[in-house]
Amino acid sequence: MAAPRAPRALAAAAPASGKAKLTHPGKAILAGGLAGGIEICITFPTEYVKTQLQLDERSHPPRYRGIGDCVRQTVRGHGVLGLYRGLSSLLYGSIPKAAVRFGMFEFLSNHMRDAQGRLDSTRGLLCGLGAGVAEAVVVVCPMETIKVKFIHDQTSANPKYRGFFHGVREIVREQGLKGTYQGLTATVLKQGSNQAIRFFVMTSLRNWYQGDNPDKPMNPLLTGVFGAVAGAASVFGNTPLDVIKTRMQGLEAHKYRNTWDCGLQILRNEGLMGSCPYLPCSPPGTVPRLGRVCLDVAIVFIIYDEVVKLLNKVWKTD
Repeated sequence: MAAPRAPRALAAAAPASGKAKLTHPGKAILAGGLAGGIEICITFPTEYVKTQLQLDERSHPPRYRGIGDCVRQTVRGHGVLGLYRGLSSLLYGSIPKAAVRFGMFEFLSNHMRDAQGRLDSTRGLLCGLGAGVAEAVVVVCPMETIKVKFIHDQTSANPKYRGFFHGVREIVREQGLKGTYQGLTATVLKQGSNQAIRFFVMTSLRNWYQGDNPDKPMNPLLTGVFGAVAGAASVFGNTPLDVIKTRMQGLEAHKYRNTWDCGLQILRNEGLMGSCPYLPCSPPGTVPRLGRVCLDVAIVFIIYDEVVKLLNKVWKTD
């Protein structure tokens, strides 16, 4: 008679037996939400600059000569707080986005780990893909659309959005609920590939470091380094999709029939790499996005891991 199957243990640390325990999805949701909120407050100015440069299309005389010029013009015209225009919409989205991402990742990975509780790189990629698609549909697309419209609205001669809730009301009134879901296909492609790459790299690096000892501890600095590497990999892996997503969510999205038409127009008008004056042979926004994402992913993984450790002490799920 086969031995009864042991229930899945739900925790972050590995037990002395060498079998890695699993992280409870509830803990992942709480830790992810907290990590997402703290991270965006730190990194938002780089997100603002990235979006402005992507919206500064090549088909018109460029408004900005580069990253520094974008920052200078924004501060000169709107003060330092101008670099935080649109923060509210992204903050409202970052908390549930990270919560959905980590909650879905842990939910999927808990069903895909081997008998020792380990997750290999390929399955890490698939879990990351599922997490990215979930966050794109539930949170990212509507929140990113609102954020991009807010930032783009600031470049207008007469900005019409007075704040987050006013902007949402205006967008829904003028365009209906679908107005908050512009660029859904591009967002799903971007977020899915984003998290697939990040969790693939993070899982690979964790497995490499821990070797045959799944309970080998990782200090926050090492987690941050691994997170930064994962973030950099995702930038170079899917920045073209990020450019398309931003164009599809901007105030001039009407220029494109759909996601594919947007991509074709960028290729036709700006070349394969969508080259820009501040970084030859790279898609627009790559440099500011690289800095933001590396810091973003490093901070999120550090905070997430540390919060899960704390939750394991006060929330017993064994």
